[in-house]
Amino acid sequence: MLRFPIASPAGAYGWRPVLIMAALFFSIGFVTWLNGPLITFVQIAFNLSDVASFLVPVCFYLAYLVFPLPATLLARRIGLRRGLVVALAIMAAGTLLFGECVNGRWYAGALSGLSVIGAGLSLLQITVNPYVSLLGDHDRAAQRIAIMGIANKFAGIVAPVLFALIVMPDVGQVVANISHTPAGPVRDAVLTQFTHAVHVPYQVMAGLLVLLAILVARAPLPEITLDAAEPQGAPARKAQPVWLLTGVFAMFLYVGVEVMAGDAIGLFGHSFGLSLDITKYLTALTLASMMLGYLVGMIIVPRFISQDGYMLTCCLLGIVICLVALVVPGLIPVFCVALLGFANAMILPALFPIVLAEAGSDGAKATAFLVMAYSGGAVLPQVFVHIAPMLGNLHAFMALVIPAYIFIAGWSLALRAKTGGPAPESLIISAGD
Repeated sequence: MLRFPIASPAGAYGWRPVLIMAALFFSIGFVTWLNGPLITFVQIAFNLSDVASFLVPVCFYLAYLVFPLPATLLARRIGLRRGLVVALAIMAAGTLLFGECVNGRWYAGALSGLSVIGAGLSLLQITVNPYVSLLGDHDRAAQRIAIMGIANKFAGIVAPVLFALIVMPDVGQVVANISHTPAGPVRDAVLTQFTHAVHVPYQVMAGLLVLLAILVARAPLPEITLDAAEPQGAPARKAQPVWLLTGVFAMFLYVGVEVMAGDAIGLFGHSFGLSLDITKYLTALTLASMMLGYLVGMIIVPRFISQDGYMLTCCLLGIVICLVALVVPGLIPVFCVALLGFANAMILPALFPIVLAEAGSDGAKATAFLVMAYSGGAVLPQVFVHIAPMLGNLHAFMALVIPAYIFIAGWSLALRAKTGGPAPESLIISAGD
């Protein structure tokens, strides 16, 4: 007979820290998944090409390549809790900078604001994942991470919808007005009014992040250090460099695929003739699909299938969806891309701990490398927009995504063959990128 865990995942510290951490994961998801509609927004506001508009995810995700190692050193020095406060303050500054620069129609400044947000998120990822894992008993860590994942994915659904409704409610009309208005004061006035719609929402977001930082600073949260993530009294396990590095590359590819499905779907849908009034909601559709996949994974893993076994299943499902998209007619390929969110949902929560297990006693350093691998979200979308004119959007998309799924699945199978069974798991896992 199946037995379902009934004990509370909150642990000895109670639910307050868990709920505060869930708010942090909501903020991660909210800021991260605004990039999809932002690509469309900046393309219109600054009259950009596809390549130039996709500098949005480039600047955002390249911060993950630059800042995780310094963030790890800072977190070790000041502790995880203070690291959370500093991360939120940096994100607030970046959000404010982005809003001000867009309002002033300065694209380079807006991109710098996204880089600052990415720097804050790098520190937040380094601190919040181990903090949540160490809030309670080890055997309930996955349940706490599941709560965090739901908060993150729910924010990913809400953020694009709110952005579309508040900032781009009549984007189709704006584009029509611009296309029929010659360059000059009248056209500039239309674009100024369009970009000004970002100003107040981003000021509000910055204010909310500051309030969240104050809440974390003043709340009676336990003090936890990164050293607590290292097993005490247990023999050190030697790191496996080859498997660690290839696993980090698998994470690099995965985040690129996730961002392609979430952020590039707007451009993808537009290439199939969908209007901007529809494509502005497509990121939310992908995230809804992703949240459904996450909920399904929570139910069946590990009750019915192992964590790495489900990751393999997800990769195979992603490949099948991509192959279907290549042969079906009409608008169905667009919905196939949104459905990739379902396939992607449980890959990161499975891949993260497996790679950490290969790091042995160097878990903190491996966490930094894994967060650096989130820079795949900068690289793959940029490659996509460069090769799309040659291959077409559909074939360019699938030429990147299908090999990525194959590599991740192959890496997992090879690791399984090496260990002679299911891949080992580790305590610290991630619920959001």
